[in-house]
Amino acid sequence: MGDRNYRRIITDVIKRMSHDIKPETEKDNKIIQFSEVIRCLRRSYFDRVDPIEQKGLRFLDLFRELMRKMPYGAVNGEFSVDNIKLKIYAEMIIDDVVIVFRPVPKPPEKLIPSDALYLNACLWILDKTDGIVLYFADNGDEVSFSLIRESKMFEESIRRVRILNNLLEEKKIPVLEPSTECNTCQYYEKCYSVEKKQVTLSLESLLGFKDKEE
Repeated sequence: MGDRNYRRIITDVIKRMSHDIKPETEKDNKIIQFSEVIRCLRRSYFDRVDPIEQKGLRFLDLFRELMRKMPYGAVNGEFSVDNIKLKIYAEMIIDDVVIVFRPVPKPPEKLIPSDALYLNACLWILDKTDGIVLYFADNGDEVSFSLIRESKMFEESIRRVRILNNLLEEKKIPVLEPSTECNTCQYYEKCYSVEKKQVTLSLESLLGFKDKEE
């Protein structure tokens, strides 16, 4: 392989791509990206107040940025909540149907709740009635779920927008919202103080029997 450091070259490429596709974090508390309220509010709060760089290149971010650059790509929308400006975008609108794309490891059996909230908000903010979430799996399979806009769901979304805005203004950390995303979150140690201990257990103790005396 010669004297060239291929590992460093690959690392530099990943860093450059990560920098180019990384969405800018809003500095103004009166501007909220809707993607911030459908996930853990504590994570969104830390991203603004005490950010930690996320390791690795997320394919979802790359996919979204590529869709934005397509000639038929993202449709942006804004919505006023009191004195808050809520921003959102959909990857595509065809025949008045809003389409949101989501790459996933494998096709889900049901519409993922956070994606339902996102699509529903798109429908209200972009003034459309019907929408589709289209999931693309790693193996090439795809599955789609349709949704008709629903007012109660949108009201819940707006409630979370107000909560995030208030917490940012008051510099108060949101409550824990445990989920499967916690294990890969860069703020894990801010939420869970875990001390590693070496514990030796015998089969007898696990079954409730005392160890035999020698």
